[in-house]
Amino acid sequence: MEYAENRQGPQFRIPPRLIIGAIIALIAVGGYFANSSKNPVTGRTQHITLSPEQEVVLGLQSAPQMAQEFGGLSSDREATARVKSVGQQLISKLPPEATPYPFEYHLLADPKTVNAFALPGGQIFITEALFSRLETDGQLAGVLGHETGHVLARHSAAQMAKSQLTQGLVQAVGVASSDTAQGAQNAAQIAQLVGGFINLKYGREDELEADRLGLRFMHACGYDPRSMIQVMEILKKASGGSHQPEFMSTHPDPGNRVQHIEAELKELFPGEDFSKLQK
Repeated sequence: MEYAENRQGPQFRIPPRLIIGAIIALIAVGGYFANSSKNPVTGRTQHITLSPEQEVVLGLQSAPQMAQEFGGLSSDREATARVKSVGQQLISKLPPEATPYPFEYHLLADPKTVNAFALPGGQIFITEALFSRLETDGQLAGVLGHETGHVLARHSAAQMAKSQLTQGLVQAVGVASSDTAQGAQNAAQIAQLVGGFINLKYGREDELEADRLGLRFMHACGYDPRSMIQVMEILKKASGGSHQPEFMSTHPDPGNRVQHIEAELKELFPGEDFSKLQK
C-alpha cells in the first residue's frame, strides 16, 4: 500500500489503479446480477443479458458459418428428412413456454466428427458421423431432445453472460496489478484460470439439466426415454478408449452419466412400463 508524508505523519493513499480496478469489477458484477429472469421451462432463476428474440437472431446469423465448419448441410435427403421428422415430433410436444424459439433441425455432412450441438434460439445440428452410429429413431430423439433442452434452458445465453463477467473481472485484476507488466499478466492468468473452472462447473450442471429435459421431451412424443442410455453407450464406444468424440468435449461428462439418467427415469416416470413406447 502506498502512503504519503505530511505534517501530521504518514497517511495511506489508495493507488488509482486499485480504485479503477475496483470500479471495473463492480460494474461487471453489478451488470451480471442485475440481469436475472426465471426460466419458465426449468423454473430456475438465471443471469442472462440476451432476450429470447436476440438469441434467435444470434443463432440464425451464426448457423451458416457453423454448418460450414462441419462440411455444410448433408446431401443425404433420406437421412435429412429423418432428422427433420424426429425434430418436428419433438417440437409438436414441447411445452407452451418454448414458443419464442423457431426450432430447426439440421444434418451436417461431416462423416468423421461425432458431434451434435445447438445454437441459441433453436438451430440444432447433428453430424453424419454421429447420425450414422444411431440405430433407432428413439436414439435420434434422445440426441435432438438433449440439444433442445440446452436451448430451452438457455445454457448458451447463460454461459455468454458468465463469460462477460469473467472478462470484466480479468480486466479489473489486470488494471489493479498494472504497476508492473509481469504482475498484471500473472494476475490476469490466475483470474482467467479461476473463471474457467467456474464455467466448467456450470457446464457439467448444464449437461445433467439437458439430459433431464431431453428425457421429458422424447417421452412426450412417444419415444422410450431409455434410448438416451443407449446414446451414451454409443458415444463411449465411438471414443475407442483413446480419442474422445467431439460431442464429449463440447458436452463435458459430469461422471456416472448413465447412473444419472437412470435416476432421472425413476424420478420422472416412477413405475412406468416403457415397453410399448417407440425404440
